[in-house]
Amino acid sequence: MTHTLLSFGHGYSARALTKLLLPHGWRVIGTTRSAEKAEELSASGVEPLIWPTDDMSTAIEAADHILISAGPNEDGDPTLNLLRDQIAQKTSALRWVGYLSTTGVYGNFDGAWVDEMTPLNPTTKRGQARKNAEEEWFAIPNLPLHIFRLAGIYGPGRGPFSKVRKGTARRIIKEGQVFSRIHVDDIAQILFASIGQPNAGAAYNMCDDDPAPPQDVIAYAANLLGLPVPDPIAFADAEFTPMARSFYAENKKVRNDRIKSELGVKLLFPTYREGLRRLLDQA
Repeated sequence: MTHTLLSFGHGYSARALTKLLLPHGWRVIGTTRSAEKAEELSASGVEPLIWPTDDMSTAIEAADHILISAGPNEDGDPTLNLLRDQIAQKTSALRWVGYLSTTGVYGNFDGAWVDEMTPLNPTTKRGQARKNAEEEWFAIPNLPLHIFRLAGIYGPGRGPFSKVRKGTARRIIKEGQVFSRIHVDDIAQILFASIGQPNAGAAYNMCDDDPAPPQDVIAYAANLLGLPVPDPIAFADAEFTPMARSFYAENKKVRNDRIKSELGVKLLFPTYREGLRRLLDQA
């Protein structure tokens, strides 16, 4: 039986999943907002749909799996706003639906640990919008929904090396601050594992084993490149964009036990060290 994945907002993480699905004979339909990106998707083996102008009805009818990567905006979740009723009418034919959320839904825990059972208490607008979207997707009756809460994503084309080489990387020091991360290839294998063993209603944290201070990651990248480690900058003295400052407003360590115990995932990159070394090898 050929399976069909309909991917809303077919971006970085969804493209990594596609590389695992296509060799198994999957049909993948992905939405994008530009004709240029549609051509790129087509070249990679994905059937592109341009959002929101193309008719999505035939794709929804064909799909037995759905992935939602497109995030909410000021009007809410764009996929739900346009297609809620069509998707709700299709639930009996769907085997798996995945929603890519964020660990930002947990809020600030002053460096303490959180897991999937931790109550959601976001402190940023972005985190609150994601919490609202999770709840809206859960509200569709009989939808085989799986929530994936992603930490900071890195991988090919997304890492600290470019800024370190340019001399623009900053080692900002905020006492006790840590961030969790996840390599895009691990995102793909976690999604693939969940598709293989659905558990509707489950939520999974997507992060590696080492919540780490951001300045340590920059220092490690500089050492790998053989370049000087950037001087430290005190948090109080650093200038930020509003979005960058919002990241530092929350501090938590995120547990990933469920992806291992329930899905049998063994992380390809259990810490940023393995991940950065692989990125440098691929460069």
